[in-house]
Amino acid sequence: MSVDRAQETEGIDGGPAGEAAAAVRTYAVAPGVRLNVRSGPGTGYNLVRILPEGVRVPIYCQTPGTTVSGTYGTTNVWDLIDSGEYVSDAYVHTGSDGYVAARCG
Repeated sequence: MSVDRAQETEGIDGGPAGEAAAAVRTYAVAPGVRLNVRSGPGTGYNLVRILPEGVRVPIYCQTPGTTVSGTYGTTNVWDLIDSGEYVSDAYVHTGSDGYVAARCG
């Protein structure tokens, strides 16, 4: 599932976390940010791709990882946005300083 098409595919079953996609909300990435997508929940993991400005991402689950300071504060929460693809929650506007989805695992 492409992040750019995340809103178009809502309602299709079988997201990366095994949940129905209809139950997964999308969230805006911070304005003006091209966000690094990593293969795991931390800055030490491989860079998978870079999201363009202005996208929304689904959050299938969240997990602790490397602490990052970003647009929305400092956090160790990482969001699983696709199979094997994580972004720091410090750059995703969830409206919360904590978890907004189930823990990965």
